[in-house]
Amino acid sequence: MHGSMLIRGIKQHDAETEIRFWGGDLMAAEAGAPVKHYRELAFMGFLEVLLNMRTVLGNIRFCKSDIAAWKPDVVILIDYPGFNFRIAEFAHNAGFKVFYYIAPKVWAWKEGRVKRIQQNVDKLFIIFPFETEYFKRFGIDAFYAGNPLVDSVAQKLQLVPSKDQFSREHGLDERPIITLLAGSRKQEIAYCLPTMAKLAAEFPDYQVVVAGAPSLTADDYQPILEGTDVKVVFGKTYELLALARAAAVVSGTATLEAALIGTPQVVCYRGSAISIAIARRFVKVKYISLVNLIMDREVVKELIQKDFTLDSVASELRLLLQDGPSRDAMLASYASLCSMLGEPAVANRVAAQMVKELKSRIS
Repeated sequence: MHGSMLIRGIKQHDAETEIRFWGGDLMAAEAGAPVKHYRELAFMGFLEVLLNMRTVLGNIRFCKSDIAAWKPDVVILIDYPGFNFRIAEFAHNAGFKVFYYIAPKVWAWKEGRVKRIQQNVDKLFIIFPFETEYFKRFGIDAFYAGNPLVDSVAQKLQLVPSKDQFSREHGLDERPIITLLAGSRKQEIAYCLPTMAKLAAEFPDYQVVVAGAPSLTADDYQPILEGTDVKVVFGKTYELLALARAAAVVSGTATLEAALIGTPQVVCYRGSAISIAIARRFVKVKYISLVNLIMDREVVKELIQKDFTLDSVASELRLLLQDGPSRDAMLASYASLCSMLGEPAVANRVAAQMVKELKSRIS
């Protein structure tokens, strides 16, 4: 998503740009077929990465050789630090310019990786307001133009149909919606969706609908949802959030999307015991959701590992589904969050700066 908006912005500021990329369907709509689709790269968690290390290392070798053969003017890396730090070092040592968009969360863990940014990245482009001062401490003059999720939310909200129309198109009924965002990877839905799906029995006056992840298929959800009254709708995440009375969201970017849309939420997360144990030892932030991290206080309830139970999720949702202090306080905090993240056209401002920086370096 971020890559597609950036590509669109870059082409607006330099129509002759040629782009070769790794990504997904949204980027493909802007720049043709990807060299590799991100479905082939979606490993998350310490244990999961180790189990797929041969594939990961093979992808890194292929990416390096592909860059060397194509010889771009700049390599733009987007998030995904475990992979991209290796590509940054290679590209820098090979003499290519390196821009990093959506800075790795070195403020959360592995702060020593800041040195790798200093050594291998020519320009850093950040998306959280608190990162400006953080990176200044290390002598890195990062560029901040707001958070690009503001762009995607603003665009999508203009196209949200009425609930009646949406329900007719996707086989839903007249009951209010509780939306489930169970993660974008198979490992996440395996750990999180079984508990979330049981919410349908807890809230018979609501219809519980999963926002299907674009990297997954109906076959990935069917074994977990069989025998439940839970439906899956693909390609309509923003619409499902906008039309929902409340949502249960697996921690990640989706927590911030829900806040920008204005959907009250409870944040959930469960992973392998080994991965969670390692994370708790090394991760140094107070919260796991972007909403709470940005606001530096608990705006949304976070239910992690053993705290993530059917009873705990249902209890929190009951507070948010009804008008009252809990729902009102969360929506008021969302308004403050939105003001911190800037006006729309973020990706276009980032793209303009990238083109400016690149042309000045080439000239």
